[in-house]
Amino acid sequence: MKDTIHLLREKGFKVTPQRRAVIEALLECGKFPTAQQILEYVRKIHPEIGVDTVYRNLNLLADIGAIQQINVRGRDGNVFELTQGHHHHFICLGCGHTQCLDYCPVREKDLEQTATAYEFDIVSHSLEFYGFCQNCRVNRV
Repeated sequence: MKDTIHLLREKGFKVTPQRRAVIEALLECGKFPTAQQILEYVRKIHPEIGVDTVYRNLNLLADIGAIQQINVRGRDGNVFELTQGHHHHFICLGCGHTQCLDYCPVREKDLEQTATAYEFDIVSHSLEFYGFCQNCRVNRV
């Protein structure tokens, strides 16, 4: 929590009680919570908080690189993860299980060459791999 609060301050943002509650929810709601799960947790502390406030804070935290927003197809909304170094994910299309890939398979040199060719200035990237986990693969047959 301290790292995220430090990052907010470093980027010039206030650490409001609502932001603190969203950060706490990200820590307490399990590995990949949805916005709805975060909202439910935050409302235990701040019953008056609205869904827009939670989404605004999640978007802010994603914009400053404090969290990753992960698109899980076939589910209602995305899931979120406190950033712990740059990495990507395997996501099961059957059950939604998400597994962290502990390295980045994107070759920086290739990416830079392509960006230069398109006159594009990359500031970050996100990559998810979709498929089926072992359990869902077995059940599909």
